[in-house]
Amino acid sequence: MKEKAERILDGVGQAIIGKEKQAAQILAAILCGGHILIEDVPGVGKTTLAKAFARTLGCTFSRIQFTPDLMPADIIGISVYDRAEGKFVYKPGPIMSQVVLADELNRTSPRNQSSLLEAMAEGQVTVDGVTYPLPAPFIVLATQNPIEYEGTFPLPEAQLDRFMLRISLGYPEYDEEKKVLLLNAVSPVPDDLKPVVTPEELLEMKKQAALVFMSGALQDYIVRLVRNTRSHPDVLLGVSPRGGQHLYNGAKAVAFIGGREYVLPDDVKSLAVPVFSHRIILKPEARLKDRSVTQVLAEILHNTQVPVVPDVKV
Repeated sequence: MKEKAERILDGVGQAIIGKEKQAAQILAAILCGGHILIEDVPGVGKTTLAKAFARTLGCTFSRIQFTPDLMPADIIGISVYDRAEGKFVYKPGPIMSQVVLADELNRTSPRNQSSLLEAMAEGQVTVDGVTYPLPAPFIVLATQNPIEYEGTFPLPEAQLDRFMLRISLGYPEYDEEKKVLLLNAVSPVPDDLKPVVTPEELLEMKKQAALVFMSGALQDYIVRLVRNTRSHPDVLLGVSPRGGQHLYNGAKAVAFIGGREYVLPDDVKSLAVPVFSHRIILKPEARLKDRSVTQVLAEILHNTQVPVVPDVKV
């Protein structure tokens, strides 16, 4: 299974230069059935990354461009009357894909943002009182521009908490940016980029990742990290229990990608910031002191005792 994970990351690496760490984090989230929020400025490869994952995973792909005039029916679909059959027939929206790119999610109204909630939480959509299951696997890769850009709507906390990870791609390094110049600007995802797994194989990988062993000491470590976010003097709203679940499952997926059958403390620490950062709200006085969520999380990770876990044998 490790070889399949490496092939997926190698395939994605053909389309996006120098983002190995972020690609591995996204794959870990996918192996947990989690959804990913990519927050960054335009033009750094967010859309390319989503397309590359869809293609290497052999999944169906759709893109929803969120704009202020978008309607919920444009996302989940609509029922229309079919004269031939004499009844209403469901016409699926772009949400009915295995990998959905929700592009610039914060450029639409909260009403449209919330239309994703049922899909992300339950794996289904409801139209005119009828529930329709979404295809498996179902992955939302959402992008948003930083909130200081004009014409954006901050995502509500309930929406943010549905995302397993929030990551940033950032600008490429000097040598990496030179390589980016050589990519085809019209179609940055190579035409010869082929699926390396099937959706069925991906579902099997998810089952195997869930079987990775985590010691009780590391489970306690995750709980302490979560609770310490709530008691930190600069924090108004700490991490929810769902955030702890996401870190637990994500750490097991990181170990699985690394070819191990057990979790190490570094697996937990590697995902703590992307799992926790969008779930924390700082107090106003902390923001006035120019404190950031990243700084607070760094303090919490530093001050929370890391358990000594030997190279256990499951």
